[in-house]
Amino acid sequence: MAERLSAGNMGVALLANTLATVFALYVLIELLGPVSGAHFNPLVTLVLGSKTAASGKRTRRTLLFITSQLLGAVAGAWLAHAMFDMSLLQVSGKVRSGTGQWLAEAVATAGLILIVLRAPTAKAPAMVACYIGAAYWFTASTSFANPAAVLGRMLSDSFAGIAPASVPGFVLAQGAGALVGVALHRAMGESQASTGQG
Repeated sequence: MAERLSAGNMGVALLANTLATVFALYVLIELLGPVSGAHFNPLVTLVLGSKTAASGKRTRRTLLFITSQLLGAVAGAWLAHAMFDMSLLQVSGKVRSGTGQWLAEAVATAGLILIVLRAPTAKAPAMVACYIGAAYWFTASTSFANPAAVLGRMLSDSFAGIAPASVPGFVLAQGAGALVGVALHRAMGESQASTGQG
C-alpha cells in the first residue's frame, strides 16, 4: 500500500512502512506475549534459549519456534501478495549490500537484543516496537534485525525486499549483532529480562 500510494516518494513509503511496523509489532507482542513470549525472531529465540538449562524439551521448543518463524515469514509474504492481487511467488531484485548495510544490521540487531534482555516485562512491547520504528530511520539498512524477516522480504519484489544474493551478508551481520547485544547486556550487569519479544 505504501509503495502504491507514495507516488514514487521513497521517504513517504518508508514512513508508512515504519508506522505499520510499529503499530503491528506492538499489538502482536501484547497479544502473543502471554501465549509464547511473542517470539518472532530466530536470534531472540536462540539468545533466550541459551539462558536456560539445556534440555531436550528446550531444544525442541527452540526448533519449533524457529521453524514457525520461518514458515510465518513465507506465509506472510504470500498473504501480502494475495491481498494486493500480486503474483504469490516472487523473488526480490533489490540489492542491499556493502559495509554500511552490514554494520547497520549489526547495530540494529544488537540494540534489539539488548532491549529484549533488559526491558521490564510490562514495558517490553512498547520498547521493542519503538526501537524498531526508530531503527528504520537511524540505520542504513532500515533495520531488518531478524533472519525470518529477511526470508520473507527476499520473497517479495517490493519496496521492502532484499535480493537473495544480499541475504547471507545480512544474516551474518545480524548474528554478529546478537552476540554484541548479549555482551553489552552482560557488561551492564544483571537486569530484569522480558519474556522474549521481537
